[in-house]
Amino acid sequence: MTELQAISLFKCLADKSRIQILKSLMEEDMYVERLSERLSLTPATISFHLKKLVDAGAVKSRKEQYYTMYAINGDVFNVSILDILKEKSEEKSLQDERDEAYRKKVIDAFFEYGKLKSIPSQRKKELIVLEEIAKAFEKGRDYTEREINLIIADFHDDFCTIRRDMISEHILTRDNMIYRKL
Repeated sequence: MTELQAISLFKCLADKSRIQILKSLMEEDMYVERLSERLSLTPATISFHLKKLVDAGAVKSRKEQYYTMYAINGDVFNVSILDILKEKSEEKSLQDERDEAYRKKVIDAFFEYGKLKSIPSQRKKELIVLEEIAKAFEKGRDYTEREINLIIADFHDDFCTIRRDMISEHILTRDNMIYRKL
């Protein structure tokens, strides 16, 4: 189910009469007049709601002699909300662009000529800064504490705080005074 289909379905389900129609169709397939009598709504109202349900994919229709029979579309309701949320968003690239613009804005605000002006107090901004500093390390290579301190000191004088924060944010690991970028 695509994001747009899910939105259409959720909008469609946000109506008491449509929910009552679906509950009736769960029991058995029905035609407009039967639903009308059962729910005490006019046939025109039932037809209006059924069209919305069919358009959203919640209900299927078929011809039987003179009647159009309506049945619930079980496939639509067997999809979990988590499956819908895991589906790739059509706005993903736009969101990624916004994230990158925000990262650039933070980096421009806290770095000047490659040096860190100050350590951000907001955690999300500090994480961006720490990730930027981590680009100076090779992934998988072992570093001594002295090597780590020298690299971080190129960015900021308070290398102890930055090193400690990089470990706590799981950017670096420390094992027996040997550091490694994750």
